[in-house]
Amino acid sequence: MLPARRFLPSLSLLTAFEAAARTGSVTAAARELDLTQSAVSRQIKALEDQLGVALFLRERQTIRLTIAGDSYAREIREALRRISSASLNLRANPLGGTLNLAILPTFGARWLAPRLGRFLAVNPGITINLVTRIAPFDFRLDSIDAAIHFGDAVWPGADLTLLMQEETLPACSPDFKRVHALETPEDLLGVPLLHLTTRPDAWERWFRQADVSFGSLHGMLFDQFATASQAAIGGLGTALLPTFLIEDELKRGELVPAIDRRMTSSQRYYLAMPKERASYPPLVAFRAWMLDEVALMRDPGR
Repeated sequence: MLPARRFLPSLSLLTAFEAAARTGSVTAAARELDLTQSAVSRQIKALEDQLGVALFLRERQTIRLTIAGDSYAREIREALRRISSASLNLRANPLGGTLNLAILPTFGARWLAPRLGRFLAVNPGITINLVTRIAPFDFRLDSIDAAIHFGDAVWPGADLTLLMQEETLPACSPDFKRVHALETPEDLLGVPLLHLTTRPDAWERWFRQADVSFGSLHGMLFDQFATASQAAIGGLGTALLPTFLIEDELKRGELVPAIDRRMTSSQRYYLAMPKERASYPPLVAFRAWMLDEVALMRDPGR
């Protein structure tokens, strides 16, 4: 049920208020909206009258947001952004087949993007928009239909579909392995280790699994697998990398196993979606396609 009409100001009033709040000037807002200063002032006053709250403090020729106005401006700005985004999506695909997907950077670039052509070939009416999100977020506050999630099977308010496990491998450049004569897991304690900020204990878990005693594990920090793998290729150290994301580098010989001892993560990759979007046709199609692609990766001859 929609709120009462008095709590739904017109877009013209809201855009005038948002522009003035953002620019801190009625004159600048009028210039941006191609209106007169008096028109913008009247719209702001009409909004204040409708809400029964003062949004600005008027001081001679200047305006300043009240505390209430500042809070309201933040909320309105996000709402207008979402309306604008929805309108843009509709214009790009008037048949209504847009899917907004949040991806993990390296997973999206190395695994998903090269395969998306196959999805679009069999679903020509669907448009996919990709945005990067590293951490879980609130679907209610973002115009995202689904997200790729790595971690535990926990995302409040969302349905999770298991996609795949992850196997990691200590990898380095061929020259790095030769120079440091890497042969046993213990040998890695004497070389630079490259760490991912989102998985600060990954190397500790790997050494424990290899039954290697260790002290403090220091080294360079990276926020994405892509940069960590490039650093390993460049000979800066050994990185613990997901095997399915470095298949090409391994085939080309740019990376080699520093020690051929792999570790299966206790966490998994999931497709997360808000419960109320589970029956959205583009999302239903995308989910089925993702599961097929994962099965094909496991069994290429399928």
